[in-house]
Amino acid sequence: MKNTKFYTELKKSKKPLADLLASDSDFLDVPQTWYVVVVDIQNSTQAVVDGNHHQVNLTATGSIISVLNTVRKFKQNIEIPYFFGGDGATFLIPSSLLDKVITVLDNYSVHIKIKTNLILRVGYVPVKDLLSKQCHLKIAKHQLTQRLTIPIILGNGLHKAEEIIKSNFKELSNSEFNENLLNLEGMECRWEEVNPEQNKAKVVCLLLDAVEEKAQQDVYREVLTKMDDILGSFIDRQPIKSEGLKLDTSLYKIWEEMKLSLVDKSWFYFFKNWIKTNIGRAYFSLSKSGKQYLKQIGQLSHSFMLDGMINTIFTAEQDKIDLFIDYLDQLESEHKIIYGIHVTHASVMSCYVLDMKTSHSHFVDGTEGGYTSAAKMLKVKKKASPQ
Repeated sequence: MKNTKFYTELKKSKKPLADLLASDSDFLDVPQTWYVVVVDIQNSTQAVVDGNHHQVNLTATGSIISVLNTVRKFKQNIEIPYFFGGDGATFLIPSSLLDKVITVLDNYSVHIKIKTNLILRVGYVPVKDLLSKQCHLKIAKHQLTQRLTIPIILGNGLHKAEEIIKSNFKELSNSEFNENLLNLEGMECRWEEVNPEQNKAKVVCLLLDAVEEKAQQDVYREVLTKMDDILGSFIDRQPIKSEGLKLDTSLYKIWEEMKLSLVDKSWFYFFKNWIKTNIGRAYFSLSKSGKQYLKQIGQLSHSFMLDGMINTIFTAEQDKIDLFIDYLDQLESEHKIIYGIHVTHASVMSCYVLDMKTSHSHFVDGTEGGYTSAAKMLKVKKKASPQ
């Protein structure tokens, strides 16, 4: 059990993120006994083109829920750093939990293949192996909002692990599925698309990578400071605000959620959750506890990640987006960054809700492919880059 609670016990920083990036003392080396675990949907770009963005998003969310539910069984208040990527997720896992997590994720990937025909690649790489390849992996714990604390990663270790796992992936047989290992308790995806508050505002999905690993801190500090200058504060540019949240009572949403959550169809589950969703509209608009939950959603929405790259979703009007893109193009021409961007009309959200009062998380993406579309642009640029 050595180092199992490394991240749990890591001191939380309440500094502004730009200040945190200037402080080496807040970052510690990820233990060499830990592992990077990656789940990634194969050919996710084509799945989005085919109109299956909702399915892709829900599948990625389900991988996180599978891991968190597995860890929760130990009842030792163990925190696991994780990153939602729209079409997958990345985790840092202590060695004592690795076998259980991989078993559950492998099983989940077979479930997804049976239910959706999507291929979910699962794999892991020891941290010590990444360090031997001249990658770095440092972590800090940052209080992003009043209610949400996130891991901040410096170094290219996570992305190197993703490359290794994608190139060595072997698909599992459907016969290896064990329905007793499937645990997607708390999965919900019942919100309508969330439009920006301002009529002319758009939703922007940004992936930004520093060209030089050693320059990450300085480059990301500069970018985040410029974002505040051009686009407004982090809170101002948030895509998820309680006023814009409306439950989607369509049967399709409940059906898709049920298909992924359960091994077999359950009409009881289907109608119970359809009724709950319809009642929920009144609950959120009329009750004090419902209104409080809505306020918490904005505070607990994952709209910014730093996993060695900046991954963020925000709202802005087109003139400010244009200014910001001009700035990014300048940095790119100076060979400081490579970025991918996707501008769309709304954001979408999937959720992990165990308790409306104390335990819920919300994963944000953009419509029309969101992160997946931004990643497509980033990949094209990286292939064309001489580095």
